[in-house]
Amino acid sequence: MMKAVINLITIWTNDIDRMKDFYTQVLGFEIKSDLGGYVEFESSGVRFAICKRSVMYQYSDEYWRKAFGQVFELAFPCENPDDADESYKKLVEMGATPVHPPENMPWNQRTALFADPDGNIHEIFADII
Repeated sequence: MMKAVINLITIWTNDIDRMKDFYTQVLGFEIKSDLGGYVEFESSGVRFAICKRSVMYQYSDEYWRKAFGQVFELAFPCENPDDADESYKKLVEMGATPVHPPENMPWNQRTALFADPDGNIHEIFADII
């Protein structure tokens, strides 16, 4: 029986090299396995990977469809609110696309949004104590 537990998150892309550079050079992930069209990163907790859409073309016509819209978000924790501000600034300087600067949110977190080269919007956050 399937368990309601997430084991792996994969981001599908048509530009694996650009995405691999972003996730290693900008976000700081280390590569665990690089099979060319599939790259898995070192990650504590849930496994994390990027994969060329073309790897799956033979299995389903759905992978031929152009991705549309924001369908998921990765959230990266920071130690404190000041760290969220500094991290956002550094990410943007290194090439992340700024989406929304750090702001205190009603759910007691300081949150900022940035995008990867494919336009996937991700968040950095810190709890406000």
